[in-house]
Amino acid sequence: MRAGQIASPVPLSDDYGWRRGTPIDRLYIEQFLSAHASDIRGRVLEIGEDVYSRRFGGDRITAQDILHVHAGNPAATIVGDIADPATLPEGRFDCIIMAQTLQLVFDLDAAIGNLKRALRPGGVALLTVCGITPICEDEWQGTFYWMFTPRALRRLLAAHFDEEKVEVRGFGNLYAATAFLHGAAVQEVSKRKLGRQVPGPEYSIVIGARAVA
Repeated sequence: MRAGQIASPVPLSDDYGWRRGTPIDRLYIEQFLSAHASDIRGRVLEIGEDVYSRRFGGDRITAQDILHVHAGNPAATIVGDIADPATLPEGRFDCIIMAQTLQLVFDLDAAIGNLKRALRPGGVALLTVCGITPICEDEWQGTFYWMFTPRALRRLLAAHFDEEKVEVRGFGNLYAATAFLHGAAVQEVSKRKLGRQVPGPEYSIVIGARAVA
């Protein structure tokens, strides 16, 4: 991230940094899930794939489900739209991991209501959403509707969960946001600078939330 690159109108990468290494937002997503790994247990649902479930839940998981919006994904055990109340069974899951998904759902209130409904009493939803982010030309560009702030995510969750059982935290800083917008990878920047947390949500690139049913 030399001065010349920061001044460039063209990013280093147009795929969030995937081709260059590990995208910067993934560092924060993994930090959030690692901090709440003990919640990933029992019957677990993850959106899209089970990578984070396996990595952070391990042998605490007794049953694993994967939700995918498109039919034809061989890994999916449930197919459907999270905003459709018919998609998820009621009171089924001990933990639901929804990483970087809500920005792709237009009806946020319906999606969060269905998420809460699908949890058993005491079950935990672990969500991450994007804050400051590029919108890259990938398969999801056409349904990329939202960017979030910590305050917005807390308010959305508090409409369905007990507000006292909702924890929300922003991850990132000006350095991280600048590097992420340019598509730099974690391997190309200073991890020390990425780890500097500043007070307030001004430069959050990832927002993590833990909500208990």
